[in-house]
Amino acid sequence: MKCFLAVVLLFATSALAQNAKQPFTFEDMMKLKRVGAPVPSPDGKWVVFDCVDVDLAANTKISHLWIVPAAGGESRRLNPTPNHEERPRFSPDGKRLIWTSKATDPTQIWMCDFDPEAGQLAGKPYQVTSISTGADGAIWSPDGKNIVFVSSVYPDCKDDACNKQRDEELKKSKVKAKIFSRLFYRHWNAFTEFKRNHLFVISADAAVGAFVSNAQALGTSASTTPRDLTPGDHDVPPFSLGGQDMYAISPDGQEVAYTSNIDEVEATSTNNEIFVVPIGGPATAGKKISTSPGADTTPLYSPDGKYLAWRSQARAGFEADKWRLFVQDRQSGKTRDLTEKFDRSVGTFTWRRLPGTNTQTILFAAENRGNSEIFTADAEAYLSVPQTPKESPGVRVLPFHADDLIALGDALFFSRMSITAPNEIWRMNLPTDTTEGRDSPLTHMNDELLSKIDMQPLESFTFKGANDEYVQELFAATGNYVVVMINFHGSTGYGQKFTDSISGDWGGKPFVDLMKGLDYVEKTYPFIDKNREAALGASYGGYMANWLLGHTNRFKCIVSHDGMFNAESAYGTTEELWFPNWEFGGPPWKKRDVYRKWSPHEYAQNFKTPTLVVHGQNDYRLDVSQGFDLFTTLQVLKVPSKMLYFPDEGHWVLKPQNSRLWYKTVNDWVDQWCKR
Repeated sequence: MKCFLAVVLLFATSALAQNAKQPFTFEDMMKLKRVGAPVPSPDGKWVVFDCVDVDLAANTKISHLWIVPAAGGESRRLNPTPNHEERPRFSPDGKRLIWTSKATDPTQIWMCDFDPEAGQLAGKPYQVTSISTGADGAIWSPDGKNIVFVSSVYPDCKDDACNKQRDEELKKSKVKAKIFSRLFYRHWNAFTEFKRNHLFVISADAAVGAFVSNAQALGTSASTTPRDLTPGDHDVPPFSLGGQDMYAISPDGQEVAYTSNIDEVEATSTNNEIFVVPIGGPATAGKKISTSPGADTTPLYSPDGKYLAWRSQARAGFEADKWRLFVQDRQSGKTRDLTEKFDRSVGTFTWRRLPGTNTQTILFAAENRGNSEIFTADAEAYLSVPQTPKESPGVRVLPFHADDLIALGDALFFSRMSITAPNEIWRMNLPTDTTEGRDSPLTHMNDELLSKIDMQPLESFTFKGANDEYVQELFAATGNYVVVMINFHGSTGYGQKFTDSISGDWGGKPFVDLMKGLDYVEKTYPFIDKNREAALGASYGGYMANWLLGHTNRFKCIVSHDGMFNAESAYGTTEELWFPNWEFGGPPWKKRDVYRKWSPHEYAQNFKTPTLVVHGQNDYRLDVSQGFDLFTTLQVLKVPSKMLYFPDEGHWVLKPQNSRLWYKTVNDWVDQWCKR
């Protein structure tokens, strides 16, 4: 939950000045194209990406493949089919392209020749895998000989026939009961069925040959049958909410580095580790090369194969710990922390070989005071970046969120977004000894739509919050409301001490920050109507909304989405037990006083504010019982309340028509209590 810190305060005002552009509506939001990560071609001429279109009427989201010249130009569809296609990847020579396709159920990996001169697919796409458990996450080996992908299988099955039989039996069974003998029986929004992600490898040339010769169906011969590289009862890679791949192949194509958690009780452990395994020969147990008790993840080889870098956390069980950048010399095994003196968490990173030299550096993104900035680290000299971000060499301040970094030659490609515009792909010409770095957008997928929308700019302010420490907030206004979002204690991008300060103090410093922030904007902006204020929050923000219910009556209404209400009962219904173990110092029977101190349900006698409760049945991080418990309590206390329940959503509301209902219900609730 700590990664979803969000409390939004709305203040009703007198009408603000209008202009010729139209307000941003829910329908406009659904028309926005969701641009994926950039994938530059090896020759540097093209960038391929996936892009999601939302069909509100059909209640679907479909991803298609697009391409744009790397030097700038018009984006166009690469493969004009109705199929859901995503995650394109170029072969090392740039002459073939693979991607994940839902042309079949389950998803499989497809391939097509690519014409690098015209920037077009050449010939007819064909299916590379036909594994019954589906295939995703494919990457090429740098020598172009193999393709490694992910599939979720039963760990005790030795072949695909076994997996297929087990899945069919489960699907056809009239009995839907489940039997559990250990934890992690469900995770995030689905029951695991105790299947495991495994990495598989398939010969790229054999797959092509099987297609060309049409001698037999793909996946049935020894040469085209995927081979399990990571057998056993562990996930490779572990569950992730997205971001950089958690596995990579060495430049010589001989070794795979991957992330896995082998602790006995995964529900209480964040101890992901880095392993390496040969890509050829009989399956062998991976060799563990990381040693941190916290999480280690996203391994990435240097261009010459001399080094292996990854992100690492020092503290076991703490998912919001600082992400450090580690680099290991593969020959000596010596590992160094490149960011020991850098008080920010490392995000996406990429290796860069300086053109015309053998020098290798790492570029990485790090959140800093609400912005995303790009930093460089000299991996070969093992030079740590300086203590503060502003002192760091090679820094470029981007007043947006930058992610998905990919360096190629003298260019850096990345996705970039802001609160007023969705992701687009950008290119930065990296600085040299004689030139400064320059960045510019490559894609303009949403420019036309946004040009017609009145997107209000944000203002950033700071005020003294808890402990008289400065806290940043963002301020925007539109229509009859202004919106304030406060990066209270516990937020990332302000140093690890600031992030740590929320642990064991959930309703303490963050609550003080919110109240002082509200005092500040009321005093600073005279047009704010103090008698018509609302608070909205989701995840930890939902917890804070529940906390506000018992600790202040200054809001006209509250919206609580997927928030913790009863801290003690939440322990027994969540799946990632490391979270409450860290935040409250252990399980409820050992730390009952701490759980009760910070549990909103203990302050129900103070509840008076009208509250809308939102929760999804498939939210297994914060079980739906938390929402039902809150709503029941409000009803018994005769506090005006309403519950929006989604039987087919998890922690987020993802289905387009469900999303429309969410926005309408939330907006109507705020209007009911705050609008004149």
